[in-house]
Amino acid sequence: MSKPHIIGLTGSIGMGKSTVAAMFEAAGVPVFDADAAVRSMQGPEGQLLPAIEAEFPGSTGPNGVNRDALGKHVFADPEGLARLEAIIHPAVGAKRQAFLTENAEAPMLLFDIPLLFEKGGHEAVDTVVVVSAPAEIQRERVLARPEMTQEKFEHILSLQVPDAEKRERADHIIDTGCSLAETEAQVARLIEQLMGRTA
Repeated sequence: MSKPHIIGLTGSIGMGKSTVAAMFEAAGVPVFDADAAVRSMQGPEGQLLPAIEAEFPGSTGPNGVNRDALGKHVFADPEGLARLEAIIHPAVGAKRQAFLTENAEAPMLLFDIPLLFEKGGHEAVDTVVVVSAPAEIQRERVLARPEMTQEKFEHILSLQVPDAEKRERADHIIDTGCSLAETEAQVARLIEQLMGRTA
């Protein structure tokens, strides 16, 4: 039995990765969204709350993780962040494994992984797709988000592999600095191309 062809989708903040993942999903490709998995496990009654509360007292409540409170624990503390990741990553890995098992018959799967290169996940996928847009479009999109500041934006960028390097390491690039219809056409062409290879 042939295994599904696994696409790793990544891109820096504000590049339109979620939009592109939704286009793959609409085209019938099962999508595993690592961020959504984390959000559900950290939400109300989420399975990670007891472990996070034990490690970072006062960082959770009835609505799940209090992002501000947790942020104060880990924002400028690499060691605290590493302790948080040690709680989150194995749980996400288990969810991803379950997703793989559920979709074992699919010809193609997509893993939506924001920190694909940063965390070494690119080694576990067959094809790396990077979502990218010009820097000025990225800046506009990100600074339009509620609660976002120039300082926060720069801090997030400093933790991510630069866009130019991601583009260099990509097998395919989806440009989102254009209309949605044009982006959708790029996704459709890429699916067709990859399906041709897996056939």
